[in-house]
Amino acid sequence: MPNIWKPRGDGSSPPSTAAMAEELEVSPLIVEILWNRGLTTIDGMDKFLSPLLRHMTGPAEIPGLTEAAGIIASGLGEGKTLAVWGDYDVDGITATAVVKQFLGMRGIEIMHHLPNRMEEGYGMNVPGVERLAADGAQMLLTVDCGISDMEPVARARELGLTVVVSDHHMPGDELPNAHAICNPRLKEGGPCADLAGVGVAFMLVVALNKLLPGKPVDIRPLLDLVALGTIADVVRLTEQNRIFVKNGLLLIKEAKRPGMAALKVVCEYERLAEIGAGQVSFNLAPRINAAGRMGDPTKALDLLLTDDFDTAMPIAEELNSINMERRRQEQEIADEAFVQAESMKNMAGLVLYAEHWHPGIIGIVASRVAEKYYRPTLILCAPENGDGLLKGSGRSIPEFDLFEGLKAISPILNGYGGHKQAAGMSITADNLQALRDQFNTQVIEQLGPEPLTATLKLDHELAFSSINNTLLKELEMLQPFGMGNPEPVFASKPVTVAEHRTFGRDREHVKLVLADEKTGARLPGKAWRMGNTLTRVVQGRTMRFAFTPKIDRYRGISKIDLRIRDWNF
Repeated sequence: MPNIWKPRGDGSSPPSTAAMAEELEVSPLIVEILWNRGLTTIDGMDKFLSPLLRHMTGPAEIPGLTEAAGIIASGLGEGKTLAVWGDYDVDGITATAVVKQFLGMRGIEIMHHLPNRMEEGYGMNVPGVERLAADGAQMLLTVDCGISDMEPVARARELGLTVVVSDHHMPGDELPNAHAICNPRLKEGGPCADLAGVGVAFMLVVALNKLLPGKPVDIRPLLDLVALGTIADVVRLTEQNRIFVKNGLLLIKEAKRPGMAALKVVCEYERLAEIGAGQVSFNLAPRINAAGRMGDPTKALDLLLTDDFDTAMPIAEELNSINMERRRQEQEIADEAFVQAESMKNMAGLVLYAEHWHPGIIGIVASRVAEKYYRPTLILCAPENGDGLLKGSGRSIPEFDLFEGLKAISPILNGYGGHKQAAGMSITADNLQALRDQFNTQVIEQLGPEPLTATLKLDHELAFSSINNTLLKELEMLQPFGMGNPEPVFASKPVTVAEHRTFGRDREHVKLVLADEKTGARLPGKAWRMGNTLTRVVQGRTMRFAFTPKIDRYRGISKIDLRIRDWNF
């Protein structure tokens, strides 16, 4: 089904475009793009184009953080042993690394625990808490988890541990009985509302740096970890997150962290290559994620914290191999999931299940199914961890609040948690059909009975004759791109398909040459994974394309290339 093309914002132009462009020293097109993304002042646009660290908000903006930092600083001052409990994904691993490295810089050694997904599942668990206490932990700090872990937090307190929860997931009606909870979602809105778990951990570190005795240390070198975790968690890259990621990407380019350098090398980048948020998301982050998805996340933590490149390379190569196996299994699961989804196309919300699917991979497949069918999707499996529950991961579309949908059917769930667009849940096997029925009802109640069509938002119409290196360099000022700040998409004027050919192992991609007959401008473009729909019948046709212009630096030669997003006749 083709996308519906709509202008971003209201498609208007500011009343003083030329004057604003002159003051900001950018083209009027950049001003119009920013205006339709909700930035309506010179100051707002300037801070967006130059997201400097001095524009960071204070840690006190996060509810509970000041109290949490005070409790941790007091405990460390008394000589108590701190343990950090993180999640097994990139966000949790990088958040754990941020806390461990910071306190190491302060001369404080701490314990840590990252759960094995296959053996322990998501979040905290009572046996893990008991092991930490037995090993000597006296304080427990959670990062990227804990907000829904009532029983493990209660057990930690029974054992005499001081418990501080730092998280960014949606809180439920009940909060854990911790000594302090810091979570930006405990209040509506604010500049920190969309922080990832690693962002909350970094803000906690900012506060601790002022409270601990001795001279504060320079914590800016931690921002590469913050950028990696923030990008991987697919949170909005606006406000605080934009500041973190923009500055963190500069550190990833420098690759002074041996583990980051090794990670870039196994991804076939030069050690000092400049890479964007998209490259981090599709190349670096999956290799860190693979460790936790397939079993032991500690390997990824070791990679990020090692101070020696020769030590880092074998770990990075192992993670690369694990990721290759993850990709193989992902495709097998996706093929089976697509078959199930085809048989359920009458459902507004999809609930897919197979006992043998890998619990660490179903979330990725849920994203692919939700994107292909444009429907909220839950995928479940039956991991062999002994508790007899089915475990699931869900992904949504922008119009459906997945967390609220699961909350509404929580009586049939054994547990759930997450965000509007991504969540996890567990149920007993005999509730599977009830889950299918009730989830479908929730989607219909929120969205109506008719399937929705994806909307493609366009930033502007752009003639091929206007596309040059100067414009593309200006567009790169809008980076980092991601959720909340998508890459600009432009509509072409009517152009002719002068050349068409397929490429790729299965000829699944398309290369085009598009010609503007009025101006004589010709530009190449690539349509990824569109070989089955953008077929040779378009050769010679006059069409309009939605596209993002790029600077293609393949083989060291810079040239303009278009990434084709959609088309119509």
